[in-house]
Amino acid sequence: MTDRPDNQPPESIPTEPEPEKKDANSMGFLDHLEELRWTIGKSLIVFAIIFVVMAVFLKDVAQILNWPLNRAFANAGEQTGLVTTSPMAVFSVYLQVCFLGGLFGSLPFVLYFLGRFVAPALNQREARVLLPACIISFILFMMGGLFAYFVLVPSAIKVSVYFNALLGFDLIWSADRYYGLLVWMVLGMGAAFQFPMVIQILVYLGIVDVPKLKSIRRIMIVVFFVISAIITPTPDPLTQCMVAGPMIILYELSIYVAGRVAKAREKGLEMDLEDGGSR
Repeated sequence: MTDRPDNQPPESIPTEPEPEKKDANSMGFLDHLEELRWTIGKSLIVFAIIFVVMAVFLKDVAQILNWPLNRAFANAGEQTGLVTTSPMAVFSVYLQVCFLGGLFGSLPFVLYFLGRFVAPALNQREARVLLPACIISFILFMMGGLFAYFVLVPSAIKVSVYFNALLGFDLIWSADRYYGLLVWMVLGMGAAFQFPMVIQILVYLGIVDVPKLKSIRRIMIVVFFVISAIITPTPDPLTQCMVAGPMIILYELSIYVAGRVAKAREKGLEMDLEDGGSR
């Protein structure tokens, strides 16, 4: 038996091959479908947990949601109060209040889960945009919801109270109708405030450009007023202008930001071409 010199490398020891890591390119359709199923499942679980929490503390949550109504009635010098007009109306109130709270509470988690789902399919440059896009989308949704809660709903109720008093009608409003109004106006304005983010994504993908956005400005103004007519419960011009006005301002701001996004996109494409040519 001969001794092995100290400088001789040891014999190679066989090791088990490392399991292959799945990425967006190697995953099959069923794998993507499974990931999507888990993403939807986790989102629904978070929504259900917050929904139950809202149901447990419904009395306290309802007092918060009554603030626009109380403010409008106080400014009009009227007595506030809600009634139910059917045996099942109270359950409709439960569902509407809990749905609104569950949606707002679970939205950050849903955006995070969706970001985790689409992140593997993005390149490095697109992945850097994902997190800021999710944060901005959440902020815009909250801005729209808060605008409806603090400004739009109290103003709409105040206008309704004024016209009821002008015609001598008694105010007896059902709770399910009020909470339905609040839920849909908050969700509608939250969704409407997502419009700038949609524009930036379309510009980033090269589907639309800034000259096109400028050319359809008048058409979009008409569209905004149509949307405001759908969202607002009262047909008065003041409330519709209060809804359409912020959307018009956001559209003009989107055109300005879209110009910067288009320049950044062109610069990124040039860098990719340079990198591809140098290889």
